[in-house]
Amino acid sequence: MSEAANIVADPARQENVTRILDCAERLFRHYGYGKTNVADIARELGMSPANIYRFFASKVEIHQAVCGRMLGASYAQAYEISRLPISAEERLRRYVHAQYKMTLEVLLDDQKVHEMVIVALERDWGVIDKHIDRMHDLMAEVIREGIEAGEFRKQDPIVASRCFGAATVILCHPQMVAQCLAKTNRAMPDDLIDYAIRALK
Repeated sequence: MSEAANIVADPARQENVTRILDCAERLFRHYGYGKTNVADIARELGMSPANIYRFFASKVEIHQAVCGRMLGASYAQAYEISRLPISAEERLRRYVHAQYKMTLEVLLDDQKVHEMVIVALERDWGVIDKHIDRMHDLMAEVIREGIEAGEFRKQDPIVASRCFGAATVILCHPQMVAQCLAKTNRAMPDDLIDYAIRALK
């Protein structure tokens, strides 16, 4: 197991991991994931590839960590929305809108970033599944609060959050968003969100 797979307690080592990931993300964004290798990252940092391998076992593991950070930003945004002092319905609405906006601005406008995400999705890495589970847990809590407040009918909030996620995934999944942008026979974001929320009531 690589050192990056463990919790990095030493600040100096954490700093090295962060430097490697920052550099890798910068090169992935500029040249693309497929055209960047570990030697490129090492050269950019002024270190040897062997030193990179002290922290990451492979380019794939570096890519996973970079994608993990991007997903972490998505989760942080969703968490903030889930804690807003507004109705559960409005929090769900803002959550989906924010995810859609992030997909458009970060994942689609920057094609090199889009490439990174598509590679991750195609390889079905555990980091993606864990992210989806965490997002579902957040939404389940919002739905649970909506049930307690009388906004939504009584139901299993965990099942409801998974169904809500499945109903709105077309607004959050990079490939689906990309394929539907130019289509005129697809549901509009607000219509889809309204439909999904009505199903909770």
